[in-house]
Amino acid sequence: MWQADHTLLDVLVLDHAGRPARPWLTVILDDHSRAVAGYSVSLDAPSALQTALALRQAIWRNTVAAWSVCGIPGVLYSDHGSDFTSRHLEQVCVDLHVQLVHSTAGVPQGRGKIERFFGTITTELLPTLPGYLAPGSGMSGSGVPATGPRLSLAELDASVGRFIVEHYHAREHSETREPPADRWLASGWLPRMPESLDQLDLLLLTVAKPRIVHRDGIRFQGLRYLDLTLAACVGEAVTIRYDPRDVGEIRVFHHRQFLCRAIAPEPADRTTSLRDLQAARSAQRRALWAQLNKRRSLADALCPPPTAGPVPRDVDPPPTSTKPPAPAKSSTPRLRRHREE
Repeated sequence: MWQADHTLLDVLVLDHAGRPARPWLTVILDDHSRAVAGYSVSLDAPSALQTALALRQAIWRNTVAAWSVCGIPGVLYSDHGSDFTSRHLEQVCVDLHVQLVHSTAGVPQGRGKIERFFGTITTELLPTLPGYLAPGSGMSGSGVPATGPRLSLAELDASVGRFIVEHYHAREHSETREPPADRWLASGWLPRMPESLDQLDLLLLTVAKPRIVHRDGIRFQGLRYLDLTLAACVGEAVTIRYDPRDVGEIRVFHHRQFLCRAIAPEPADRTTSLRDLQAARSAQRRALWAQLNKRRSLADALCPPPTAGPVPRDVDPPPTSTKPPAPAKSSTPRLRRHREE
């Protein structure tokens, strides 16, 4: 049984624009050995994608030789957060044959194990990093951190990984009286593994959406996805799977069978996430509105509206018409009505 949860770390890192930001940590913890199966750090709020990234690291074999935790769990235990109750995570658990169990609302029994690990990270690792937010200071208080943020998100990720492997997994746990890494390997059992990493990525890191194939391809998020195979399915319903981190390519399924990989010509030469795409579209709309407002202001300045005032003496008054006024229109309809028809 694995437990999953998130926490907001008491440290500041630099985002892609060089601004200080407070990251989130997602952890997958093995209930029996207390070993960390997987984790992920992000500047975004907890979501099903962050949980999927942590599960991907937990399930697949780790590239670090000393990190032996891997495999598909039998039970995934979590709270009632929106990311843990999402349709995406439910479908992932169904596909991997994992039982998804939520703690009773208000009675988080058994959640103290992962909360204790969060406490270990907060008290042992974070105080050694630049940008640490001591209690009562930083972004959540009135003070400032002891040292300014210098770490990037990738450097924080590497620091958390080293602490888990070199310290947390290698030392004796106060409750089990065994190092978590040794307790995981003690029984000598073989974990259940997925067939391939591609299959695992397809289940964990992609989101399924229904779409219709048009003559010009598949339309999604304002982009057109093309492939020659789609020509035989024009007008038919298909299911697409996409990676929110890179929307340059989608996988197309027809009648639950893989059909092809369709590519969007616009962002195909670079990696573009769904969030970046939506942000770019919003920025483009704001720029267009600003341009329209600027042109409207310029037009108002060049052509001010006419103002009422006295008629100049050198201008002849408009000629008065000598025609008799037109008769008022009668409200009686001119269409003749026949009572008997």
